[in-house]
Amino acid sequence: MNEKVKSGSRNVAIVGPYLSGKTTLLESLLFVTGAISRKGSAKDGNTVGDSAAESRDRQMSVEVSTACTEYSDIRFTFVDCPGSIEFAQETYNALMGVDAAIVVCEPITDRVLTLAPLFKFLDDWEIPHLVFVNKMDRANINVLDTLHALKAVSSRPLVAHQYPIMQGEELIGFIDLVSEEAYRYHPGAPADPIPFPEELKEEEQIARAEMLEALANFDDHLLEELLEDIEPDQEEILKDLKLELGADLVVPVFFGVAEQDYGVRPLLQALVKEAPEPEVTAERRLKSQSSQSPVAQVLKTYYTPQGGKISLVRVWQGKLTEGIVLNGVRAGGLYRLMGQQQVQVNEVCAGDIIAISRLEGIKTGDTISCDPQSVMALPKAEQMEPVYALAITPEKRNDEVKLSSAITKLLEEDCSLAWEQHGDTHEVILWGQGEIHLQVALDRLRRKYNLPMTTHLPQVPYKETIRKPATSVHGRYKHQSGGHGQFGDVYLDIQPLARGEGFNFKETIVGGVVPKQYIPGVEVGVREFLTHGPLGFPVVDVAVTLTNGSYHTVDSSEQAFKQAARLAMQTGIPKCEPTLLEPIVRVEVKTPNEFTAKVLQLVTGRRGQILGYEGIGNWHGWDSVVAYLPQAEMQNFIVELRSLTLGVGSFHWEFDHLQEVPDKLAERILAHSNGHGGNGK
Repeated sequence: MNEKVKSGSRNVAIVGPYLSGKTTLLESLLFVTGAISRKGSAKDGNTVGDSAAESRDRQMSVEVSTACTEYSDIRFTFVDCPGSIEFAQETYNALMGVDAAIVVCEPITDRVLTLAPLFKFLDDWEIPHLVFVNKMDRANINVLDTLHALKAVSSRPLVAHQYPIMQGEELIGFIDLVSEEAYRYHPGAPADPIPFPEELKEEEQIARAEMLEALANFDDHLLEELLEDIEPDQEEILKDLKLELGADLVVPVFFGVAEQDYGVRPLLQALVKEAPEPEVTAERRLKSQSSQSPVAQVLKTYYTPQGGKISLVRVWQGKLTEGIVLNGVRAGGLYRLMGQQQVQVNEVCAGDIIAISRLEGIKTGDTISCDPQSVMALPKAEQMEPVYALAITPEKRNDEVKLSSAITKLLEEDCSLAWEQHGDTHEVILWGQGEIHLQVALDRLRRKYNLPMTTHLPQVPYKETIRKPATSVHGRYKHQSGGHGQFGDVYLDIQPLARGEGFNFKETIVGGVVPKQYIPGVEVGVREFLTHGPLGFPVVDVAVTLTNGSYHTVDSSEQAFKQAARLAMQTGIPKCEPTLLEPIVRVEVKTPNEFTAKVLQLVTGRRGQILGYEGIGNWHGWDSVVAYLPQAEMQNFIVELRSLTLGVGSFHWEFDHLQEVPDKLAERILAHSNGHGGNGK
């Protein structure tokens, strides 16, 4: 069915929490394999990854970086992914196109929980992954405690592939749990074999037994050997590791110090021997694909400072050449990437991750082919919902015309951003995954498109309604200015409606006291008044009935009756006890259950109403909390939620209903609103 591709390549994502050392590991991998002659550092701003200006400003990854190298006749494409939860969409999109992932973490048991959402994504999509416990030069490391903590947040069994040899606080070597051979690290050189450290025999045996037992769960022959105390052959163990890693059934664990290159060569050797080949991944991804047409998928979209569009794609099937037509669009050049450096190539094969220029109109996640009609769309990562917003305005008024085009490109680069022109507050609102995420987006607007912005928190779209009715409210409009005058005369009944019913207009005119051709003008006048009520906000849940009136045969017009209706509403609505309404949203929070009590306190402390909470069926150790919250309390909700939950808490929210604001709070909102000439924040 699918074209067999050479097994001499591997596409590997480097993922993990913020500050775990992913970009440092990439530098070490490139240095050890000879792709670079000296390593850069995030502090000096000269790494291959994190080459974007926004990354270097913050000394953190804010977008996917790609680098190629060779090792043991295998061409590796490493995809360095951001660690901050605010840029997780970048990571998830990239993971859809790799053969395996290295999950980088620190040996700090209290922070292991930050891996939980990443492990869940990898396991939900059955993406093979290894764990590299970095920074093993930290103090007070207990290897077995670290392994135990890691196992608690993974739905797949973690198996130690090696056991670290420590000398005080220093990592000096490792024991390979497959061969049971010990090695000592040397700066700038491969590790050397050393005599087995007998003082670690007991701990090593525990870790090795756990590895073999985990593998035996998927291999009856190995299970029989263990039951009969037969020492399994090394080749059998390696074969099981390869099969079970490739099927995302087990997760091998390695230890090292990337800054010193310790543990990097064993990790590379495991990727060569045990990580699945590109055709294995392609077989899984394309299992229902019948077309023989070239098939690729866009993993990331870049707009270069010069304005050109570059699409990072995984080629799943067939070959791509320069100028090939994909989804009806003629492709530009083909490039291998080394950070921001581009190396042009003439042809690429299935199994490659490369960049293609000028794929206009094609977005991140799209499946592309020469014959798109015969190709089924490949699955793509779910788009994250925005949780944090800023209202933005160009510093220069003349730049407003350029804003829409620039934001469109911004959203192509980062599909976890969103924007809206709010109908009630008339603000342009930029939505994203957090404060840093939006600051990076604003930096890009300034740098790439010369669009500096001013920002403020979005206004809350308050509404107002009435508490009691008013009858026979009179409005008369009479205007004489030479020639024909203007005359309209109406009587209105105004009544409150149940919450959520909106606006209702009817007439009970008898005897033609208001001619039918003028009645639409009355409704227009009422509607226009309701857009800005006496409290300064749109009025909702009101019924208005035209009951009586009079007209002049010459001077009356639809416009005059519109003005009369506005005057009647202006007189009547203040008599109906106007009251302020605020939007209430329904929020579903996902949190580790050890933080559920804190989340409940967070919700109730923000005037929230708890609707219930329960365990998440397919995510052990996690709870879902459902509540009503005033939208006014949502602006920094994600900031506090992440602070309470080690950064892993998340939520989904949607508008549910309008609700009266408590009187004292309403007074403060209205005082603020009147002082600022508009909607209150």
